Amino acid sequence: MRHVLSLLMTTALITTAVAADNPLLRPWTGPYGGVPPFDQASPALLAPALEEGMALHLKELQAIADNPAPPNFENTIAAMERSGRALDRATTVYYIYGSTLSDDAVQQVERNIEPKLAAFRDRITQNEKLFKRIATVYASRESAGLTPEQQRLTWLVHNNFVRAGAKLDASAKRRLGAINQSLAGLFTRFSQNLLADESERFFVLQSEADLAGLPESLRTGFAADAERRNQKGKWIVANTRSSVEPFLTYSTRRDLREQVWRTFVNRGDNGDARDNNAIIGEILQLRAERARLLGYATHAHWRLEDSMARTPERAMELMEAVWKPAVARVREEVADMQKLADGENAGIRIEPWDYRYYAEKVRKAKYDLDTNELKPYLQLEKLREGMFYVAGELFGMRFTELAAGTVPVYHPDVRVWRVDDPAGKLIGLWYFDPYARIGKQSGAWMNAYRNQERFDGAVTTIVSNNSNFVKGKPGEPVLISWDDAVTLFHEFGHALHGLSSNVTYPSVSGTNVARDYVEFPSQLLEHWLPVKEVLDRFAVHYQTGMPIPAELVAKVERAKTFNQGFATVEYLSAALIDMKLHLAARQDSRIDADAFERETLTALGMPKEIVMRHRTPQFGHVFSGDGYSAGYYSYLWADTLTADAWDAFVEGKGAWDKELAQRLRDNVFSIGNTRDPAEAYRSFRGRDPGIEALMRKRGFNN
Repeated sequence: MRHVLSLLMTTALITTAVAADNPLLRPWTGPYGGVPPFDQASPALLAPALEEGMALHLKELQAIADNPAPPNFENTIAAMERSGRALDRATTVYYIYGSTLSDDAVQQVERNIEPKLAAFRDRITQNEKLFKRIATVYASRESAGLTPEQQRLTWLVHNNFVRAGAKLDASAKRRLGAINQSLAGLFTRFSQNLLADESERFFVLQSEADLAGLPESLRTGFAADAERRNQKGKWIVANTRSSVEPFLTYSTRRDLREQVWRTFVNRGDNGDARDNNAIIGEILQLRAERARLLGYATHAHWRLEDSMARTPERAMELMEAVWKPAVARVREEVADMQKLADGENAGIRIEPWDYRYYAEKVRKAKYDLDTNELKPYLQLEKLREGMFYVAGELFGMRFTELAAGTVPVYHPDVRVWRVDDPAGKLIGLWYFDPYARIGKQSGAWMNAYRNQERFDGAVTTIVSNNSNFVKGKPGEPVLISWDDAVTLFHEFGHALHGLSSNVTYPSVSGTNVARDYVEFPSQLLEHWLPVKEVLDRFAVHYQTGMPIPAELVAKVERAKTFNQGFATVEYLSAALIDMKLHLAARQDSRIDADAFERETLTALGMPKEIVMRHRTPQFGHVFSGDGYSAGYYSYLWADTLTADAWDAFVEGKGAWDKELAQRLRDNVFSIGNTRDPAEAYRSFRGRDPGIEALMRKRGFNN
């Protein structure tokens, strides 16, 4: 998932004549408290809106800094929350264009504006008069009669300013600003190189013989993609995970599997103008220098200071505890696959492009489960209805689709739902953009277009979920894999986190929480996909309408820890490389990312049959911005909470335990960042989490 708005850019309503000139800056109008003006947006408006929004925000903040009244929470911290709303609105549209509608014009805007946005953020945190007022409020936060949420917000604002260099001297601030602007440009280049490799490199299947082993749903999707790319009569495997992984699972053409796999794993690593390795070296070097300027040993120490883990050492301790049993399980999985391949007289040694294919065969042999049997029951639309059902049963939410044209959308594929509480009161809007297209970044994510708040009146949230499913022919249901269904529920968990928010200030609203905590609510929601009531009602055959057979569900349950060695090692190798890169990086030397990856994986004992889920040249989580840098471990940290939290339901009254769901909402989903996450988890669970549930969940406890 990606957070669209930073803490310092999430602030208050503005109605100036200047803002009225650009529709991207104006207060949103229309129903539901106003909606994004996608019908008035265009790439040409992005840069002017952002430039103007930054100037307006700086003026507002300077007025706060120059206020002659003694600083207090209301005239400083709350005033900052009210500022910058015009820029918030412009950046919302800007980031949507960058992630879902990226063409040459948008990419040119990104290249020009990202360094300016970095400089703008530095001007805020380096405003000495403003920081002095913040520091005064911070010093008196416990004696000034502030609410707990106000105290938390004050601490966060002060902490963010300090961590961004507010206490540095003038020379160090200038160098910090130069580093941040350079990084912004490098992040943009990395992202655009990756997007180009995903959009422009693809594999064309020329004949029926190339389709051997592929289920009909994949053939249909690949044919539709080829037609959209003016190659009617052929089939295209797009260079994205949602296309490549099912091809590697089902194709019986080993030669084609290898070619598709190599194209995919070499994104950003082709030695051409779009190669990302040199960019990674520069990013790591600059991050190391910035960390030293700010007083930290490494970038990893800086990033983790305000996380749940607190230190890289604690994060590494968890990863290392899981790594060895995961690798041991991979050895067992490979042995099973090799035995099967030998029995077929295939005359091969298992390679990375064989793993998914033979894992599927082993699954069928061991558990009599062919995941292709599941697909006819996994319709995208029905699963969406299943997610709504879960939200209703757990949190009382009701979803009503808006008729096309009720609110503007940025692409015809996007649909919108109104979300209400049980009394019919509006909670927010949910936008759904499910299909892959050229110019859309790969993967799946959640955005918040507007955060919930209530300190100057109730403001409802607007959230979105975005996926990259291959769109079939008009009128035909889109059938997805079990793994894709899990991802769908995961991202919807982020959306529910945003929709459940019930706080006063927008900067601590919704998913604006610690990086290694934000994945906890989303991963927890995954557990409701295989619940019997959900499958019985929503996993229905796309032709007959019959629910998924109980015996097939039983097979899924028996096989739930199958292939966990692969899944864990594929993910954890990327998390370990991320952390080790940032612990090793130095400002006076440049790391060769390719060599570091190879040597470190060898030292770790990485099984040769697996590659990292995100190799460094395509690791957008880490190198397209600071978001998950030295933080990809977060998914494992959060899954420790997830497994432990799900145990609470299993030990209690089951998946629909109303009392437990209310406690979950009160202490996790609704509170945003108003409380320390460790304390909030204890309030939900009654104790701290342990690693035992995680090891059981992954099948590593035997």
